[in-house]
Amino acid sequence: MNQVARRLGKTFALVLPVVLVLSGTLAVTRVPWAVSSSDAQVLTASAKSRQEVAAETAAKAPQEALRSRLLAELQEKDPGVALTDLQVAMARQPSLAKYCVSIARSLGRAAVAKYDGATQRAQSWSRPVCDTAFATGVSSVG
Repeated sequence: MNQVARRLGKTFALVLPVVLVLSGTLAVTRVPWAVSSSDAQVLTASAKSRQEVAAETAAKAPQEALRSRLLAELQEKDPGVALTDLQVAMARQPSLAKYCVSIARSLGRAAVAKYDGATQRAQSWSRPVCDTAFATGVSSVG
């Protein structure tokens, strides 16, 4: 009985790390920001056919395009929608995370401006996006 248990233990000790490494490797290759080669080719082909759109997009850095879109959305709707979209954008494009704080502060200042300096009303939209950057932006105006 002891020999069977030892043999089973040794088998698991050899097989389990291999299974874990393979499953971890497969999990990393399935993340949404990992672009497959066919996706890259489609993007390249579409960019070549739409040179004007590519020139406009290339002129703005991705974080500035996101900031502009969110500020416009804040003016059209409310700060809550813009903060939710900021959170979604950070989840979809982790490379933009280093700009999250500055974008959230900009949204906070814009929220105060939208509500004519009413920091209490702007502060009511505060969310835990990028720590407390939105709240910092709101309080920095007053």
